[in-house]
Amino acid sequence: MFTTAEALDLVERAATAEALFGPRTTDPDQRKQARRLYHALASVLHPDAVGPDDTRAHAASATLTRLHHEWSNGTTVELRTRTAVYRVGEPFAVGSIANLYEADGPYVVKVVRNPALNPLLHGEWQALRELERFTDVNQWLRPFYPRLLDTSGDVAQGSRAFTVLDPLRDGFVTLADVRRAFPDGLDGRDYAWMHRRLLKALAGAHRIGLVHGAVTADNVMVHPEQHGIVLAGWSFAVEEGQRLLATSRAIAYPPEVEAGRPVTAATDVHMAHTLMLDLLAHDEHRQRAFANGCLQEQPGGRPDAADLLGEYDDLLEDLYGARRFRPFALPKTGE
Repeated sequence: MFTTAEALDLVERAATAEALFGPRTTDPDQRKQARRLYHALASVLHPDAVGPDDTRAHAASATLTRLHHEWSNGTTVELRTRTAVYRVGEPFAVGSIANLYEADGPYVVKVVRNPALNPLLHGEWQALRELERFTDVNQWLRPFYPRLLDTSGDVAQGSRAFTVLDPLRDGFVTLADVRRAFPDGLDGRDYAWMHRRLLKALAGAHRIGLVHGAVTADNVMVHPEQHGIVLAGWSFAVEEGQRLLATSRAIAYPPEVEAGRPVTAATDVHMAHTLMLDLLAHDEHRQRAFANGCLQEQPGGRPDAADLLGEYDDLLEDLYGARRFRPFALPKTGE
C-alpha cells in the first residue's frame, strides 16, 4: 500500500507511461503487475480517498488513468528534447539495455528500459560524438558507424534517457538475422566482406582510443545488397584502459572482462573473432583457424584490428584469388 505522498511522487515524476509501468509488453504476468500497480495507486489517489478539495491528488489521478490507458493500449507517446518532439509507438526491437522505436522523420529512438542504466546511454552519446569528429576528417569511415541526431540530455531522476539515431531500417538486417537465415553457417566468401568491414570499423574506433565492448551479432548491421556494415550498439563503449560500466549475461566476454579487468582494443578483437567462428560454416577450416589465432587468453597476445586487416586480405587472396564482388542475399521466407 502506498501513502498519498508516495503515490503523488511516483505519478508526478513519470514523464511517460513506461517510466511508471515499465516497458510495454504482451507478457501476461507483466501486464498483471502493471494493473496491480495502477489499482494500488488509483485507490490512494481516488477522490473518495483524498476528499473533494485535494486538487493535486485529483490531477494525479487523472494523469495516472491516462498513463495506464496509454501503456495498455499502445497509444503513441511523445518524447521531447530541447529542440524536437518524437512520437513513438510500439518497439520494433529489444536490445540488451534499451528498446528501439520508430519515429516520424524518420528516426530510430533508443530508450533505456531502466533509469539506473542512463549512464550507459550517456557513454554512447560521447562515443558517437567522438566518432563523428573522427570521421569528419576520415570520411571514408563514416558509413561504418551510426549517426547521432539528438538526445534526451539530462533527465529528471527516475526518468529514462533516450537517443535519436539516423534509421538503418531499409535493407538492413543484423548479423543475428544472417545467422538465423544460414543455420549451417556462411560460405567463407560471403563472410569475408562482412568481416573486412567490421575490422575497418573497429580499427577506426581503436585509433581514437575507443573500445566498443559489445561486438555481437545483434550489434552488427548488415546491408546484404550493398555489402554495407554498420557497427551499432555503443552503449557499452569506454575509453581504452577502463573497465566496462556494465555487462550483459547474453554476451560471451573475453577473459579480461570476466575477471573484471580493464578492457583494450584487444577485447574487441577477441569478440569479433568469437563472432566469426559463430557465423562461419564448420568446413571453413582456414578462416576458422585465423579466427582462433585471435583468441589468445592474454590480451597482449592478440593482433591489432588494423594489422589483422592486411593479414586477412592475404588469406583471402590465397584462398580465393583476386577480389571480386559476390552478390549476397538472405533466403526469402519459406525457402
